[in-house]
Amino acid sequence: MSTVERLVVIVLFDRVDLLDVTGPPEVFSLLRHEIGDTAAAYRVVLAAETMDPVTTSAGVRILPDTTFHEVSAQCIDTLLVPGAVEADGHGRVRALADPAVVDRVKTLAARTRRITSVCVGAHILAAAGLLDGKRATTHWSTARQLAEDHPEVEVDADPIFIRSGEVWTGAGISACLDLSLALVAEDFGESVALRVARQLVMYVKRPSGQSQFSVPLEPVSMTRRTEDLRHHILRTIGDQLTVADLAAYAHVGERQLTRIFKAELGMTPAAYIESVRVELARNQLESTDATLERIVSTCGFGTTDTLIRAFRRKLDTTPTEYRRRFRAGPG
Repeated sequence: MSTVERLVVIVLFDRVDLLDVTGPPEVFSLLRHEIGDTAAAYRVVLAAETMDPVTTSAGVRILPDTTFHEVSAQCIDTLLVPGAVEADGHGRVRALADPAVVDRVKTLAARTRRITSVCVGAHILAAAGLLDGKRATTHWSTARQLAEDHPEVEVDADPIFIRSGEVWTGAGISACLDLSLALVAEDFGESVALRVARQLVMYVKRPSGQSQFSVPLEPVSMTRRTEDLRHHILRTIGDQLTVADLAAYAHVGERQLTRIFKAELGMTPAAYIESVRVELARNQLESTDATLERIVSTCGFGTTDTLIRAFRRKLDTTPTEYRRRFRAGPG
């Protein structure tokens, strides 16, 4: 284990996402408590264009520790680039990449051992050319934008985080904790990272290959009727729901219901129901000791074979294999 303090520089700019900035330092702060050697831990500094307060997307103002110019003269261990988005008023968001920030990141990256992005910060790395020819992830809501704006980047919207050489990209939003723990594991070992994870009440670090997708995190539907249908599905998921049942509940025909789901959720009602059931089953496999038979019952699969087929179709694995890989425990 190195006894040299590692300089972590977090890039600040107006409208930056607050959790992207504050989440990783919390992980690194707990690391100091675990190893009991502050000289061997991380030294985190917040760098901005000037020393003026930076207003985050949450409206909270943050004071920088240093300027980009000052920190550019130092040897940086880890450069952490958060992100920012703008909304269009219809529930859609677009990642921002200010050219001035992009230029600063490109300059700082040249003096950095390891480069990381949090959430939509990947768009800034891509604009700086730091993801060219690499596989990268970002928040699922802007993954298509990243792929369209930067075809030279292999975008994978599924994983929690991706490492490509010394460039790491993380998904959003709480995935910044998973990424930070992975950095700790690389630098200080798995056992230390697991102790930090316990302090965060994260009993196991989610592997980079675990999907960030979650049915409840899908884009909010455009109509109140569809939102009501989604909540109805969650409330009655243990029942043998059919398209006819949902159509009757919504007071529309089955064909009209299918058109509504495809237009607003991008899938058929049956496919959506299966996605919800798989998501709920995943949560139970990760966090409980429930038997497959119990999960089949509470999630409405009907039979164990139906559960297994759904997992193979959606996740390319079996429920048993999934539990073995992702089961949370005290360690």
